[in-house]
Amino acid sequence: MNENRFLTGALIAGLIITCLFIALGVCAQGHLEPVPYGDFESWTVRYIKESPLLGGKTKALYMVAANDTIRGTRYQRGDSPWSSGNAYAQALGVNKVSVSVVPEKRGEGYCCRMETRLDTVKAVGINLKALVTGSLYTGVLADPVTLAHSSDPNSAIDMGIPFTKRPKALVLDYKAKIVDGQILQANASTRVKKVEGKDKGQIVLVLQHRWEQDGHVYAYRVGTATEYISQSTDGWVNGHRLEVAYCDSPTDCNRPWHDLSNHRFKTHNSKGKMVLVEEIGWRGDMKPTHLIIQISSGCQLPFTGCPGNIVWVDNIQLEY
Repeated sequence: MNENRFLTGALIAGLIITCLFIALGVCAQGHLEPVPYGDFESWTVRYIKESPLLGGKTKALYMVAANDTIRGTRYQRGDSPWSSGNAYAQALGVNKVSVSVVPEKRGEGYCCRMETRLDTVKAVGINLKALVTGSLYTGVLADPVTLAHSSDPNSAIDMGIPFTKRPKALVLDYKAKIVDGQILQANASTRVKKVEGKDKGQIVLVLQHRWEQDGHVYAYRVGTATEYISQSTDGWVNGHRLEVAYCDSPTDCNRPWHDLSNHRFKTHNSKGKMVLVEEIGWRGDMKPTHLIIQISSGCQLPFTGCPGNIVWVDNIQLEY
């Protein structure tokens, strides 16, 4: 009798422990929320005719969105948080289109394909070369990009979107083709410079707490998740997870990529002027005001990279 009671009690305890572990396992997976348009099933296409000086071809300019408004070359952004390296440029009356990010079929739907390329444009009998990196990010690209942005490409991007949550991780599907090739630098000139090193794909998430004072936009770094894609994958890597680190100092997480980005991100202040987002420190305890997600086929400076690198991405989500 006592033995039966013991066995019954052990069985019940075992069931409770098993259920507890199952429950903990479910909790450990977290709750996933899709980033709007991060499934890449919705795209808007603009057809822009380049200037006769550049050959006069009509090119398709792809944007991750479903409800943008287009009238000719005039473009009004909808509610998509995404922009990309795809650009409509206008300088000295010349129209030029650059496309390095496109939709690509994946099963019954679509994904986003980003490629690093060395583009050649023939103008007045002269071959001009430009290195373009496929890049997808949360923010707004100037339309059109003008000559004023040529010396500092980051000045054409209002980087980041309003955001107040604290996710545990960035979760996505990705695939990569990373070539072991020469890094090149070319900024719409006849000269192509060789650069030492190896180019890699890159996934970055940055959470900032921003505020404005005397026209300056300051920020604390609240959270960071980043990863370099240094080699090709064997097909898709589904449900890839990058944990968000919330740090209070540069050594708090002992990760060098937590360096502040005072030279990189820009935004419009309250007067409409494009200014640097001046990150002044780490505050992992604060509530974010802005989210930056950037996924690229390269990690070099503007107009620099390894032609042939390709990164595909799909199903971008945030885990809580």
